[in-house]
Amino acid sequence: MQNKQLPNVHLRKEWDLRVRTWFNQPGRKLRRRNSRIAKAAKIAPRPIELLRPAVRCPTVKYNCKVRAGRGFTLEELKATGISAKYAATVGIAVDYRRRNRSEESLALNTQRLKEYLSKLIVLPRNAKKRTAEDVQAYKSAAQATGQVVPISTDVAVEAPRAVTAEEKMAKAFVTLRMARGEYKSHGVAQKRKAELKERKANSVKK
Repeated sequence: MQNKQLPNVHLRKEWDLRVRTWFNQPGRKLRRRNSRIAKAAKIAPRPIELLRPAVRCPTVKYNCKVRAGRGFTLEELKATGISAKYAATVGIAVDYRRRNRSEESLALNTQRLKEYLSKLIVLPRNAKKRTAEDVQAYKSAAQATGQVVPISTDVAVEAPRAVTAEEKMAKAFVTLRMARGEYKSHGVAQKRKAELKERKANSVKK
């Protein structure tokens, strides 16, 4: 038998003091669920979620997808005929930063607001102003879960057709570049036209 060093392995590293455990995850899950149920019961029959606008995802890759946004713009609320302060009291989310870049988005979200307001039952805070119909409608109302007005993602699919000669001649890159250039130089071009018109008018007077 050879003379070798006696094994003295240092394996007591106290690893349990240097790891993150998550044994309270099931308990927290149950607590969150009970909190959601309690909150829904407290605010009933009001909807659980706020009404959100339908917006398109950013970038060319995802802008074909429609999803729920942060809140409605002031322009959309104005087109519907309600104020931002009133909207916050009836379960409508308001976003003061978003802007409407197209007529389509403005029309779509205005329609969503009008549909929501048509289903809305507002009970006056003053008990003297409440009618029997208001109280009965309030009691018989069912609490809405999820999106109050679902966002429609239906896309109208066009039937296959032959490409026209005009479409074959079209150049998408050139069209976009021209449109971008006209947009950037619009103010300068208008200013030049006004100056030229003024010069012609002055020359005619002389």
